[in-house]
Amino acid sequence: MHSKAASMIRASARAFAIVLPLAGTVVASEARSQPQPRSQAQPATQPQAFPSRPLRLVVAFPPGATTDTIARLVQPRLAEAFGQPVVIDNRGGAGGNIGAQIVAKSAPDGHVLLGTSVAFAVNVSLFSKPGFAIRDFAPVAMATLTPNILFVHPSVKATSLKELLALARTERLSYASSGTGTTTHLAAEVLFRQLNNVDITHVPHTPAAAVTAVLGGQVPIGSTSMPPAVPLSQAGKIRPIAVTSAKRSSALPDVPTVAELGYPGFADYTWIAFLAPAGTPVAVVNRLNAEINRALNAPDVRERMNALAIEPTPMTAGEFDKVLRSDVERYARIVKQLGLKAD
Repeated sequence: MHSKAASMIRASARAFAIVLPLAGTVVASEARSQPQPRSQAQPATQPQAFPSRPLRLVVAFPPGATTDTIARLVQPRLAEAFGQPVVIDNRGGAGGNIGAQIVAKSAPDGHVLLGTSVAFAVNVSLFSKPGFAIRDFAPVAMATLTPNILFVHPSVKATSLKELLALARTERLSYASSGTGTTTHLAAEVLFRQLNNVDITHVPHTPAAAVTAVLGGQVPIGSTSMPPAVPLSQAGKIRPIAVTSAKRSSALPDVPTVAELGYPGFADYTWIAFLAPAGTPVAVVNRLNAEINRALNAPDVRERMNALAIEPTPMTAGEFDKVLRSDVERYARIVKQLGLKAD
């Protein structure tokens, strides 16, 4: 995703053992009890009913990306609920920064939303000038929270994480990720290089391209988000090694978590969410949150997401705000310790 990233600087295994493994417990515990955010959305009275015109959903990734897929599942239900068209505007580029820049400068009235991924939380540290700040947004709704997956080509002589680490110590191996600075990259660096002192070469791709690279034998190991990898794992065309969730994924229940393989507390996720410009009235944020959550809970939407190995995770705006702030701080530490920069 960020092909211009500079080379990584090693950090100590001790530092990363503290930073990344806390992610799962942060998400799991804090996403249940936090209040609605007041600092991000101003409690102003509305001069007119919301919405008063069509809504614009700026998706920060191109058509066909997972973020786009989720946006298009939610879109018709929002249009029905609000009685207004919801227009999806794909503005991919710069790892999601272009779409974020557009929404950050939009009127804070709820008629323009950003659909983005966890890259949003990473990019404010990964880019020296991302073109936006977290304070420019009011968190609206978390849509999905899905683990990442580590897998290998069937020809690799390793059927477990322990065997893979042992192999990587004797052979020069490489792994494909969903892109430099993505959570799939950061989690793999922590696991391989920092926690196990394994020198392994990173080859950045997009999520789908990373899976294709492993499938074709160009790269022996993959670390990606779940959706592009699960169908091929189920078909036996790639071999899953571990998932990064705190608990096993329902999509691949026989695949162990990294945590249960000797790394207690290790958990990391790829999430997709919706945000509005800062200053959007609280009442509007809460109504948008309620309708997005209602869409996510619709049986056919959940069925479609489950088929894609995506886990719908509706939250209140306050719960999402807490997860976002926690991730921004956590990934800032990791990016700094790895010495990553995308520009």
